[in-house]
Amino acid sequence: MKLLNFTIIKLTCFLIIGIIISYLFPTSIHLNLYITGSLLMLLFVFFLIARKQFVKTVWFGIAAYILMVFVGVLTTSFHNQKNFSNHYSKFISVEKDSLETVTFRIREVLKPGNYYDKYVIDLLKINDETVSGKSLLNIQKDSMQSALKVDEIIIGNMGFQNLIPPLNPHQFDYKKYLEKKYIYHQIFAKNESLLKISSDTHTLFGIADNIREHINLKLKPYHFKPDELAIINALLLGQRQDISKEVYTSYTKAGAIHILAVSGLHVGIILLLLSLVFKPIERLKHGKLIKTILLVLCLWSFALIAGLSASVTRAVTMFSIVAIAMNLKRPTNVYNTLAISMFIILLFKPLFVFDVGFQLSYLAVFAIVSIDPMLYNLWRPKNWLLDKYWHTLTITVSAQFGIIPISLYYFHQFPGLFFISNLVIIPLLGIILGFGILVIILAILNLLPQLIADIFGYTIGLMNGFVAWVSKQEAFLLKDIAFSLLYVLVSYLTIVALIKFMKKRSFANLKLLLISVLIVQCAFIYTNYKTSSNEFVVFHKSRYSLIGNNTKNSLLVAHDFDSLTQSKNKIIKDFTVGNHIKTIKKDTLKSIYILNDKKLLVVDSLGVYNIISFEPDYVLLRQSPKINLNRLIDSIKPKYVITDGSNYKSYVKRWEIICLKRKLPFHQTSKKGAFVIDY
Repeated sequence: MKLLNFTIIKLTCFLIIGIIISYLFPTSIHLNLYITGSLLMLLFVFFLIARKQFVKTVWFGIAAYILMVFVGVLTTSFHNQKNFSNHYSKFISVEKDSLETVTFRIREVLKPGNYYDKYVIDLLKINDETVSGKSLLNIQKDSMQSALKVDEIIIGNMGFQNLIPPLNPHQFDYKKYLEKKYIYHQIFAKNESLLKISSDTHTLFGIADNIREHINLKLKPYHFKPDELAIINALLLGQRQDISKEVYTSYTKAGAIHILAVSGLHVGIILLLLSLVFKPIERLKHGKLIKTILLVLCLWSFALIAGLSASVTRAVTMFSIVAIAMNLKRPTNVYNTLAISMFIILLFKPLFVFDVGFQLSYLAVFAIVSIDPMLYNLWRPKNWLLDKYWHTLTITVSAQFGIIPISLYYFHQFPGLFFISNLVIIPLLGIILGFGILVIILAILNLLPQLIADIFGYTIGLMNGFVAWVSKQEAFLLKDIAFSLLYVLVSYLTIVALIKFMKKRSFANLKLLLISVLIVQCAFIYTNYKTSSNEFVVFHKSRYSLIGNNTKNSLLVAHDFDSLTQSKNKIIKDFTVGNHIKTIKKDTLKSIYILNDKKLLVVDSLGVYNIISFEPDYVLLRQSPKINLNRLIDSIKPKYVITDGSNYKSYVKRWEIICLKRKLPFHQTSKKGAFVIDY
């Protein structure tokens, strides 16, 4: 089957291209409207011409694909509220000590940090101006104050701050992550500075949160353990905020993290259960239509309760199409169904295309549909139970083919025992979900026996225990795998070529496979060549100094960390993985570094520099040296002054003013991030 023969798949691909273009190169909505409107008229003209021609031309198709690119551009621009005149960013200042009277509504409760409770808020008013847009709210933790709830409307005097980009190379970019959710600023506040105006429910998100809170309130008397209740919330309510770090890490290492994210597997099981429950309705007049409407309504109600995440939205959209086609007895093609669901979702949520869960979901399903039939047909066990386990294994392996490249790119690890955890958990997931829905319904009706609650809690505990055991088999967990975006692209090219060759062993497909292997080799050669350059890096680490000297894929690291800081430090790991570095060596911090024709002088807390007989290109100030910077500049005439995270802020501020007056380049790692010298 030639995948790109499906028109909807081609249109979806061009829509995605338009979304990516619009994200990378933003343009005004009005310009996009004019272009899209003009292309629509042009397409109509080509349609009229093509309809009258005996021999069809390609112009109608080309116009349709170009139009779809600009539909992607337009929908991305339209969903970004920053493009509208009432966006809050046009009414605020991010200058220090600049306060605004802000009225906002709680939209989403996030997983709390070490020091702050975190929320996504909808901004309603800035001073007296009605505004739109979202922001991140950080409220200092206070055990005496209860957490804020979704839909509460609050007012307070507070200042907006820019989101902080990563300060070291190859660290997770939380700023870009939030920007893809249309969040551009953050607010820090204390509970006592906020005034609650309203606690009424105003939105569907608030209704969903009330339902989740009511369910948890009904489950509370049954004394589920915190980890058990957290898993129930993840599996059945789509909320993972309360999962402990230990449990989350266990599921990640065991290759079973997808179990905790409500996705196609969960929604498919729920659709099957609902179809059985609503089966009697088919006997009524227009029963199939009523059943279809009820199924779709139930699925979307579940999606809303689960928080409308990328994975659950994708799954519910896809299975809604399946439910409609199934109950109207229309033939469906899985590729078409996937493409239609993706197309619809991206029209309403264009930046979902960058969401990791969205990407993993679709890649896994495409891989299962394409690869599983080939693997399953290799062996057909006659025993029913063995057949089910064999099919579970083939589905699991097929899904891994789809997600391994992108998983390595994002997470840099591969759980070698993924098939064991999936073989045990996936067959039981239907029972757990069905059992869980029954437990929730009985709890809401106050009819849940303690014995059933205990059995369900014990089952969840057993699953957690099994996953924890698998995750402890460290020898099978491959970590810190360097995998670039280039590797992702060539990997998928090779996987596609391999699938084509396995389905049809022809010379053309063999040639494609061999060419893809050559491209993979070229990618490895290019990466080795690109990463062979020498770099000297002054990293940012608050209260400490950290220096790395990368020469020919070997990193020499020097720092002044204590043992606890060293054990928790991930800066070097991120850097080595991102740069494909294979060797790490330790060194002591030195006073002078000679980097070919460049020289760097390090001035520490002793403040000794006047014994130096040369003029360095760079001066690194660390551990707050008590020096007269003007005298240092006059004495050794550096071309650049660098300060790392080990210095007092008051010192750095004074040094920055001096360098500004003397027009000398000044780099502060706490503001500008790590300083890199290529040599």
